[in-house]
Amino acid sequence: MAVRTMKSQLHILMATMLTMQTLPVVAGLKAGAARANINPPNGTPLAGYYAERLSQGVADDLFAKALVLDDGVTRVAFVTCDLIGIPRHVVVEARELIQKQTGIPGAHVMIAATHTHTGPVLEQKQRADQLRGGTHPLCREYTAALPARIAKAVADANAQRAPAHLSFGRAEEHQLAFNRRFWMKDGTVGWNPGKLNPDIVRPAGPIDPEVSVVYVESADKKPLATFVNFAMHADTTGGAFVSADFPGALARCLAAVKGPDMVTLFGNGPCGNINHINVASAVPQTSVNEANRLGTILAAAVCKAYMELQPITNTTLRARSEIVRLPLAPITDEDVRAAKASESEKLPFDGTKSSATRTAAANMKFLDRVRMYKVLDVHARQGEPLEAEVQVIALGDALAWVALPGEIFVELGLAIKASSPFRQTQVVELANGSLGYIPNRSAYAEGNYEPVSARCAAGSGEQLVEAATKLLTELH
Repeated sequence: MAVRTMKSQLHILMATMLTMQTLPVVAGLKAGAARANINPPNGTPLAGYYAERLSQGVADDLFAKALVLDDGVTRVAFVTCDLIGIPRHVVVEARELIQKQTGIPGAHVMIAATHTHTGPVLEQKQRADQLRGGTHPLCREYTAALPARIAKAVADANAQRAPAHLSFGRAEEHQLAFNRRFWMKDGTVGWNPGKLNPDIVRPAGPIDPEVSVVYVESADKKPLATFVNFAMHADTTGGAFVSADFPGALARCLAAVKGPDMVTLFGNGPCGNINHINVASAVPQTSVNEANRLGTILAAAVCKAYMELQPITNTTLRARSEIVRLPLAPITDEDVRAAKASESEKLPFDGTKSSATRTAAANMKFLDRVRMYKVLDVHARQGEPLEAEVQVIALGDALAWVALPGEIFVELGLAIKASSPFRQTQVVELANGSLGYIPNRSAYAEGNYEPVSARCAAGSGEQLVEAATKLLTELH
């Protein structure tokens, strides 16, 4: 009996060894990076404000930038676009094209917006499109063509895959970003209350000073890509000329250091309540020069991180996502009646209304207009919760990316980082969809712009944190 048992075990061992010899051998990480121009035509409405701005030209180019990673078994793609946001229907179509053209599963593709406020309006296919300008013919044409342009960037990056080394690091920059919500002397929370305002008491929340860097180079040390993650609104340039804002300046600065062929992807961190305005300074901060200043300082932080990069030794890739259903913000029948009455009179972007009507729309109280947009969008859903994709892409046990589809408050991003078991976690907002503002729970009680604008109810942000933490833990 013992002899037969030993022979049986020997046969099993030999069969196992033969099976192992037929398994694919992972030869290390491959990477490819590329970019595609996504400039809109002149005359396209620009996004970011509640008033009409038609583009008059290009100050600096907009790009869809792609990075493809391949561990020999799994491929993933990251795309960052110089846009204010990317509607879910564009993400879905782009993923389908990417899968057809490259074989990369759509669920393994992260598509994010940098949140520049000098990029084109996109058709959201929502109730308030006509108010935003999304029904403008140029916006509709641009939106329809965008998935193919995104897919081209990924296809080009995929075609350029070659053996690569990846490393990561971080720096801190405490003098670029500021919380834009403040406790005021009257006990309320103000939003962008103005420079040198004597009624400001203190910021109502923190910032995230971390500049998170992932650096990719070829086997012969040629720079391929840098993925930068930092939390700050890209609302600096202003005006009516197309611009990538400070992320564009960041890319130009890093190209001067690493060479023009390196692709810099900027994934904006949770910055729903974070911008660049220093209220303690009287210096104006809206201009092309200001965007260049911010991009230069951020590039300096990245260059500091370059000096202390840590190599990735475990290059196993994993990707997983989960759809979280977020409850709608509460609205009343009276809210709906008032919003519809305002909508019928004030359609500033569709090109069909008189100049007098557009002037009336511009004079409409800001928060009233914000509330009108929110109410129309929420009402159109007829009680159907918002669907938010929470995506996590992991590389080994050291690095992870978390993608969230909205303008996320910084407190929520910090919570995800604090709970992540990975050595470095990049949290990217406005990824795989654009659901508007997602504040933390306490901000709803404090009020003002972002909670008034939010289409989701209080507690939604905490649902995203819970889902992200669960995925991070499962993939670690």
